[in-house]
Amino acid sequence: MAKKKNEWFDWFKALLFALGLAFVVRMFLFSPIVVDGPSMLPTLHDQDQMIVNKISYKIGKPERFDIVVFHASAQKDFIKRIIALPGEHVEVKDEVLYIDGEPIDEPFLAEQKQNMEPYQTLTNDFTLEELPGGYNKVPEGHVFVLGDNRGNSTDSRMLGVIPMDEIVGKAGLIYWPFDRMQIVGE
Repeated sequence: MAKKKNEWFDWFKALLFALGLAFVVRMFLFSPIVVDGPSMLPTLHDQDQMIVNKISYKIGKPERFDIVVFHASAQKDFIKRIIALPGEHVEVKDEVLYIDGEPIDEPFLAEQKQNMEPYQTLTNDFTLEELPGGYNKVPEGHVFVLGDNRGNSTDSRMLGVIPMDEIVGKAGLIYWPFDRMQIVGE
């Protein structure tokens, strides 16, 4: 009888350890997110399920074109692409992104630009100064984000620059649906 009790106790300890480990991984390292809406088309589709790396910005710095998840409000997280980093000026003129006055290629928009009609606009012209906050450069501790589907995205053009402490992590892996499984943002 004592042997059976010991076996149950061992199973209980193993289960408790597994649950604790899963909790630590979910809270501090990685978590799932479901893409909600069309703002990142064609890169990410509505209902794509992804893994968010929560430690990437604790050990490193964000890079231009990283796809990140951030707290847009207490109830809602958004997923967008980092366009400008702290200390940079950003503007779009005639469908060209300029960072500190230099044109920057956005290869993830190539397909959309190619399929546009001549009279269509993918990204309306703007300068950082015209947006919420009226900054002339992205402030320290903040980033400027845009959705890939520029005509249908609530992003820094409406929200202003995003504080780094509101960023949950870097989204990099679509794991569902299986036919879309891939690493994105590389």
